[in-house]
Amino acid sequence: MKTETVRLYNLPYSRIQTYGIALLFILGNIVLPQLFHLVPKGGITWLPIYFFTLIGAYKYGWKVGLLTAILSPLLNSWMFGMPPVSGLPAILLKSVLLAAAAGFTAHRYQKVSILLMISVVACYQIAGTLGEWAMKGDFYLAVQDFRIGIPGMLLQIFGGYLFIKHLIRK
Repeated sequence: MKTETVRLYNLPYSRIQTYGIALLFILGNIVLPQLFHLVPKGGITWLPIYFFTLIGAYKYGWKVGLLTAILSPLLNSWMFGMPPVSGLPAILLKSVLLAAAAGFTAHRYQKVSILLMISVVACYQIAGTLGEWAMKGDFYLAVQDFRIGIPGMLLQIFGGYLFIKHLIRK
């Protein structure tokens, strides 16, 4: 597998730039789910609420990722009712795990590759599924992303890789 070195950042909370960049990713995580919700079962199939959290955390660090991970689902739920309030704990858990996994992986390896993207997505999905199972007590519901959301995970892996490698050059 080909590994590409890209410029990655780790922005601190003390810089206004951190909040500006996070705001862009939060907006992306608001618009993208709305587009996917136009398709029946688009949200649970494509998992769009996680896409820009992955990119933000990987490219700009876990702090940008954490802001995006927490504010995106909350704002989407408040503005559009999706995700429903009952689904927020599991989505917030997975979002925070994604921000941590992506930020850690980018910081540790200082490069992007398909294999690294697979490891980030697998890490947050497996840990998040276990957490969701513990929260809800329903294994079948907890593995929903693995039953229905494989296209979304593939979008995160390949789309995230391409977005980080090609579209965010700075």
